Amino acid sequence: MKQHPGTNPPTFRTTVSGITDGGLHLSESYCYPRGGGQPGDVGVISSSDHSAEFSEVQGGDFILHPVDDPSIFNVGDGVECEIDVIRRNRNTRMHTAQHVFSAMANELFGAETVGNQISEGYTRIDLWFPDRDQFNAGDMAVAVNDALRTDSNVSIHEWDRDRILSHEQMRHTKFMDRIPSSIEMLRVVEIDGIDLCPCGGTHVANTSDVDDITITNSRSKGAGKLRITYE
Repeated sequence: MKQHPGTNPPTFRTTVSGITDGGLHLSESYCYPRGGGQPGDVGVISSSDHSAEFSEVQGGDFILHPVDDPSIFNVGDGVECEIDVIRRNRNTRMHTAQHVFSAMANELFGAETVGNQISEGYTRIDLWFPDRDQFNAGDMAVAVNDALRTDSNVSIHEWDRDRILSHEQMRHTKFMDRIPSSIEMLRVVEIDGIDLCPCGGTHVANTSDVDDITITNSRSKGAGKLRITYE
């Protein structure tokens, strides 16, 4: 399985490869670690003898699956990992919606996304505008929802840096200088006709899987910046 599904992830089997005071490392994991504005997965890890809920998965040199009492497991244990599907599906849909929102903000107002955070029930996104006074919440919501209703396919690519940086339609590449040069291939998410962006997050297969958004608040975050909240 080269790409784990963004929604409805199945239970997977693996082995415990390491144990720390904070949790477990697994020889393979399809859990999403917190990052890029998207919360990490939670769920349940079970061996033949024990079962434990794991809290929000964290990144690092090795993905950490936090459990209250890691000592009930042993290195080498075969385990089954069940991801909380409801939480994953919600975060996945909201992440795809964020890509569409960012793309529409750029198209309508020349705005650049400079931060975002997905939370339960809502997303906040920080945008920098060449002219912040041009922003109109009503026009923005209509543009995003119209784009979501185009039933556009969402594809995942593995592209090298040169292809990414030279692509005239690529969005959000300024962060790439912070990624070690030893990483030659990067993950790119394409929403047909809407967005093309390097991203490590989980995504739906088609924009029809995402509900319409409602903008609930916008406020200043400094010169040229707005923090916009939507559900």
